[in-house]
Amino acid sequence: MAGNSGGPWGGGGSSGGGGNRGENGSGGNGGGNGGGNGGGGRRPEDGGPQIPEIDELMRKGQEQLRVLMGGRGGKGGGTGRGSGGGGGPLFTKGTIGLGVVAAAVLWGMASFYTVKPEEQSVELFLGKFSGIGQPGLNFAPWPLVSAEVIPVTTEQREDIGVGRGQDAGLMLTGDENVVDIDFQVVWNISDPAKFLFNLRDARPTIRAVSESAMREIIAQSDLAPILNRDRGVIADRLLDLIQFTLDSYDSGVNIVRVNFDKADPPQQVIDAFREVQAAEQERDRLQNVADAYANRVLAEARGEAAQVLEEAEGYRARVVNEAEGEASRFSAVLEEYSKAPEVTRKRLYLETMEEVLGGIDKIILDESVGGSGQGVVPYLPLNELRRSGDGENK
Repeated sequence: MAGNSGGPWGGGGSSGGGGNRGENGSGGNGGGNGGGNGGGGRRPEDGGPQIPEIDELMRKGQEQLRVLMGGRGGKGGGTGRGSGGGGGPLFTKGTIGLGVVAAAVLWGMASFYTVKPEEQSVELFLGKFSGIGQPGLNFAPWPLVSAEVIPVTTEQREDIGVGRGQDAGLMLTGDENVVDIDFQVVWNISDPAKFLFNLRDARPTIRAVSESAMREIIAQSDLAPILNRDRGVIADRLLDLIQFTLDSYDSGVNIVRVNFDKADPPQQVIDAFREVQAAEQERDRLQNVADAYANRVLAEARGEAAQVLEEAEGYRARVVNEAEGEASRFSAVLEEYSKAPEVTRKRLYLETMEEVLGGIDKIILDESVGGSGQGVVPYLPLNELRRSGDGENK
């Protein structure tokens, strides 16, 4: 086409020049309009509006771009040079300065970064560890130094045996029983550099270490203590074992605590296990009742035995004391008898007769009174009369 000989980046001057050689006098006018009406353009039909061509649209876009970049917009003239010959320089000093300032701002935005109070950053110089960034504003000149910000005080949780299937928490005990255990490991980051470089997948590693440690502890324990009294002891042992294993990896992970959530028999046998537990509790109750009865009976028997021993001891002491007293009395009487035998003999006789006759009822009749007892009626019941008189006096 004669009107597009300048190409998409040139003006329409050459096309306008073609207008000077045109067949009629309108060629110069075509050059003054940037070749818009040169040969090859579509002519309007019946005097309607002209439809711009693609070349003309591209040329207008180039003019606007030159203006934005600091140049002068080229305008088509009647000289036939076209719009391309009137364009200014694409970059000026002002444009370059603005570019430098924009680049400096972008570099500063890429180099300065903020670390929150619960975070720390690991700075890498060409991919190698160079330092730890503390909370606040930090500077890492990009692109030589890059920073990885890691939350170090945030507590993260790993649930073991929960939500991973029915058999996820089943473990074998030391007495060859199966127990279903759910527990939770709470951890945070103690050394961000070790955590970043020595652990590839932190969460799966912590889960695997925690589950392995729990299986080791359960394999060394019996079922009954796990279900009843040893949960706190197991949780403490588990925390120490997990921490020891992770420290051996130089993981930079700190185990905050271990929550022992559940320790039950498997779901398939839990009803039977509860019945066994109920029977064991009943057995313990009956055994306690029997022990209480045995303790009561033994205490009573021990008390009675102690009482019998005390009574025997008292009887022994009494008999011994009486024997010693009699012996002392006999010794004293013998000493007096040796001094005055007749007097002592008569006193002993009188004391003996007093002791023998003092406790019986007796009546003594003196035969010398009334002569041969003629003054006393032989059939008079003197003993009964005396007893009756004593009763009336009382």
